[in-house]
Amino acid sequence: MTGPVLEAIDISQYLGDGAARFQALDAVNLAIAGGELTLLMGPSGSGKTTLLSILGCMLTPSSGTVRVNGHPTAGLEPGDLARLRRDNIGFVFQSYHLFQTLTAIDNVRIALDIRGESSDRSTQKATEVLAIVGLAHKAGSYPRELSGGEQQRVAIARAIVGDPSVLLADEPTAALDAENGRAVMSVLARIARDSARGVLVVTHDPRISSFADRVVHIEDGRIISDSRAAGSQKVA
Repeated sequence: MTGPVLEAIDISQYLGDGAARFQALDAVNLAIAGGELTLLMGPSGSGKTTLLSILGCMLTPSSGTVRVNGHPTAGLEPGDLARLRRDNIGFVFQSYHLFQTLTAIDNVRIALDIRGESSDRSTQKATEVLAIVGLAHKAGSYPRELSGGEQQRVAIARAIVGDPSVLLADEPTAALDAENGRAVMSVLARIARDSARGVLVVTHDPRISSFADRVVHIEDGRIISDSRAAGSQKVA
């Protein structure tokens, strides 16, 4: 396990205006290390999605600091921030966000195309990561031909094909049945074996806690517990 690949330091966030203004996060501190899968759990409205958005450099905190691989994000120009996010952070969403007119391999390759990778190199890398998520045999399939769990694994492949040091997943199993949810978490846990990559999963599903190295609970915008998980189902 290495040092932090992502840090939130004294992060506070206010949302809304006037009488509707409220504090969504209150002096949150969280460090994500390479080589581990962390679950961020909490009830609806607890601040977990807001924190994920800030950690993913999609939302600027009202106060506090975010560091990505030791680099503070405060004061960065929009273009520099976008490059930092592109080069270091991969995202997985509940609803997959796949392009319906593209095959699985092309959905993965698109993440490399925007980086200017050559066609041959992007095809090779996309093929490799589809194999990592167990879908090499589905490379030519369209999203409509894939199960929900398979679509989510394509989304994971797309998120890691650029070799980010941080993978952020927002409720990645919420739209899946128990079997597909376990399959997706097994993939995420395997990815988190890489000591150079940290994985943070936002979830409200306690059934997947056994896949985690660490479970963090947030309520009312504050971290209330942070513990190492026992009996992890991670695969060597």
